[in-house]
Amino acid sequence: MKEVRLHEGELNIMELLWSNKVLAAKDIAKIIKEYIGWEKNTTYTVIKRLIDKGAVIREEPGFQCRAAISKRTVQVTETKILLNKLFNGSLNNFFTEFLRNENLSSSEITELQRIVSEKGDKFY
Repeated sequence: MKEVRLHEGELNIMELLWSNKVLAAKDIAKIIKEYIGWEKNTTYTVIKRLIDKGAVIREEPGFQCRAAISKRTVQVTETKILLNKLFNGSLNNFFTEFLRNENLSSSEITELQRIVSEKGDKFY
């Protein structure tokens, strides 16, 4: 499957679909109008672009929209791109910079230690 890149406006629509599974385009337009202020034509244009990218599936009757890609897939793609763009693809550089600048709670530190330990166990 090809990598699908989504901009912020497209992500707004995808969030609705990930939360609701299936929505009619007219309902998406109403929700987006209320929360973002887009006109119906703008929303329909973005939906069409998402369909063209393969991120949304259009079903009939009633121009029903369903996400064709998962939120997790988008998160993985965007994370890799961010790492490459800002940290030369280095996860180590990212974590070093992030951990130096964040105030983590003890529960967050414990969770990070658990994840790292889990990952380490897979190499032995």
